[in-house]
Amino acid sequence: MTWYILLVLATGAERLAELVVARRHSRWSLARGAVEHGRRHYPVMVVLHTGLLLGCLAEVATMRPPFRPGLGWPMLAVVVAAQALRWWCVRTLGPRWNTRVLVVPGLPLVAGGPYRWLRHPNYVAVVAEGAALPLVHGAWLTAVLFTLLNAALLTVRIRCEDAALAPASSVPPATPSGTATDGTRPARTSVPGGLA
Repeated sequence: MTWYILLVLATGAERLAELVVARRHSRWSLARGAVEHGRRHYPVMVVLHTGLLLGCLAEVATMRPPFRPGLGWPMLAVVVAAQALRWWCVRTLGPRWNTRVLVVPGLPLVAGGPYRWLRHPNYVAVVAEGAALPLVHGAWLTAVLFTLLNAALLTVRIRCEDAALAPASSVPPATPSGTATDGTRPARTSVPGGLA
């Protein structure tokens, strides 16, 4: 169980690193006139994600579920893949990635990285990690509870983000090369309001 505690603590440390990056990116966005959306649901998101980590530790400590390799190892692979996807999103969005919904007016949407295939790839990472991290060590209750609460939160969050990004939809999306996909003019290469 010690290795599982270390995994959850490492995930917590990763979350703290995200907050450091998000704070730096917030300064960049606000200096360029960013508008914040969804302030009211942000504290709920922080509590829910903190609860995931605490729930993992508490359920495993109190219920003492056995580690089942047939479930645990695949779930660990999902956790690692979710982290890779999350940081691919951060890299693709650059200084516009944030844990808050901050939108710099006039910047286009990104058509590169994971955004070529998904509108909200970071949320795919959040959903996958939220289910998989508890299941690495058989914390079924935490996995189910987080998944249900997160689904409700993401319904609000995605609506908020989509509404905030709607004006950017009229600007030609940017490609990794920095040109607009319609070839008409240069474009920036990130998506406003990327979130954790």
